[in-house]
Amino acid sequence: MYNPTAHLFLRNCLADMLNGADKKKTTLFENRLFALFNPVFERFEKLYGKSEGFEDHLKALISTMLKNYLARPAALRKSDAEREARPDWFRSEQTTGMMLYANRFNKDLNGLIDKIDYFEELGVNLLHLMPVLESPKEKNDGGYAVSDYRKIDSRFGNNKDFKKVAKTLREKEMLLMIDIVVNHTSDEHEWARKAQAGEAAYQDYYYTFADRTIPELFERGLPEIFPENAPGNFTFDQSMQKWVMTVFNNYQWDLNYTNPRVFIEMLDVILYLANMGVDIFRMDAVAFVWKQMGTASQNLPEAHLIHQLFKLCTQVVAPGVAFLAEAIVAPEEIVKYFGESEVWSNEHDIAYNATLMALLWNSLATHSTRVMQLGLRDLPQKPKGTTWINYIRCHDDIGLGFEDRHISEAGFDPYMHRRFLTRFLTGKFDGTFARGLPFMYNPKNGDARISGSLASLAGLETALESGNRLAVTRATDRINMLHSVILSYGGIPMVYYGDELATLNDYSFADDPAHSDDNRWAHRPVINWKEAARRTKKGQPGQAVFSALQRMIKMRKDSPELADDNNLELVDLGNEHIFAYLRSKDDLHTLLVHNFKDNDQFIDAHALFPGLRLQHSPLYDKVSGKPVELEEGRLILKPYQYYWLTNTK
Repeated sequence: MYNPTAHLFLRNCLADMLNGADKKKTTLFENRLFALFNPVFERFEKLYGKSEGFEDHLKALISTMLKNYLARPAALRKSDAEREARPDWFRSEQTTGMMLYANRFNKDLNGLIDKIDYFEELGVNLLHLMPVLESPKEKNDGGYAVSDYRKIDSRFGNNKDFKKVAKTLREKEMLLMIDIVVNHTSDEHEWARKAQAGEAAYQDYYYTFADRTIPELFERGLPEIFPENAPGNFTFDQSMQKWVMTVFNNYQWDLNYTNPRVFIEMLDVILYLANMGVDIFRMDAVAFVWKQMGTASQNLPEAHLIHQLFKLCTQVVAPGVAFLAEAIVAPEEIVKYFGESEVWSNEHDIAYNATLMALLWNSLATHSTRVMQLGLRDLPQKPKGTTWINYIRCHDDIGLGFEDRHISEAGFDPYMHRRFLTRFLTGKFDGTFARGLPFMYNPKNGDARISGSLASLAGLETALESGNRLAVTRATDRINMLHSVILSYGGIPMVYYGDELATLNDYSFADDPAHSDDNRWAHRPVINWKEAARRTKKGQPGQAVFSALQRMIKMRKDSPELADDNNLELVDLGNEHIFAYLRSKDDLHTLLVHNFKDNDQFIDAHALFPGLRLQHSPLYDKVSGKPVELEEGRLILKPYQYYWLTNTK
């Protein structure tokens, strides 16, 4: 909607800011800003309209955008133009990602460049580098306590090295994603240091209080994120003689986004990093950025306004940049982080499909897809132009974040079912193949989240110890089947580094004082490149997994119907052990079928075809490249077998 007040304000601002500027350099900026200024103004006014000096803050916002636009390198402006013309650039079937720690993958950022050919060999073309910005050597939360947003941590290299990585990837037509921690800073950040020195302006960058009165009122609604390691949500700072909000850890100070200066500072950071060559920002802890007394201070409407502003302002300066929401919340809350528009994203472009991830582990443990079918059936539709990150595991623990009502509807008791899953995945259930570790165990209810590598959780560690060759085959089949799901389901598949090599749990973390209190380091391996070289040696589990993944990535790139355009249809084949779905685009149709049971399953051919727009015969499996034979009118799936079925050779 046209807002004459907003546009008059903008015209006056630009008249002053662009006085004497080269018109050729600023025309595109002006066009984008005028196109998007109404929603920018509306949201900024909602958040800060009552703040003292509102118009000055709005001018500072525009000035920040202009400064970063003028500083944007020519190569990135060219990329912006190409992506504006192809807005589906991150939703393509051509995209497959890998997330990794640069220093644990191959020493540092320069070591990462040395392994570009490895990514090309596998077929990966999007790299998510785990936190690389400067953080303290000790109190760093794995890099999520940032002490300098504009500096690459010396453990990985320097800013020049980072720009070299970004440039190399761009030349290889590969994408770069990094984490940006927008909810909090380290207590060693410059802003926190100035607050500790008594500068009131910087104390207002955080939630600081002279006594416990207001913190106690906040505590009534705030849950504890890490009750074992960091109980409570406030920490007393001796140098300030004040209480500061620290929702995650006592050394991570929560930023106060009710202060417009904080928003403008953080936008400046995002645009600065975008100009270094970042393609996608993983926005950490997005649910937490707005605090309000009397609430849990998560998923509040103002938090969505903050993220919408980040997106809108970045579109003005760098429209070739996308945003991923790290929101591990209930499904109906996750989709809200795509924004309020049903037509196209106006908040985040990408979100984690944590529901699918958790349900995959549930199905693997139970051999049943009933809960998965029900949970995915009720997953709300996302707006056009957005997509999921589909993953089996990540750097974090595995939370069983699906709903009790779906467990009940599937015929299980929710309490007993969750207890079973925890015991199964942590190796405490008789007959389990999994070797996970309980994370944040609650002895009162037996609840825990799960640490452990994909290979160990899928049974490879147990199988190798037993020397059972069939068990080893079953474990690699489980891994390959799970990879099949994330590669063919609607979204960007994200492989966790080491999983492509069937890497087992690394228990050495227990001997490292820096990691011994956090068993998530069991699945954050240092890659052994001598061992990795065995990926070409037949008969090795790593070779079986790497080659299967390599083949599927290649097939994905040759399958336009696997691009995410909300073109997925769940298919019930009348067998609770089978997970099936149809992917379609124009006249291209692929039926994905996965057997979660450890014995053969039989599907009547008539169940495959009605309404699926696939001719009865002949059928081909895209992964093997071979025709699929029906036996006595039935499709046979061996234990953990999967098919990508099509009738187009």
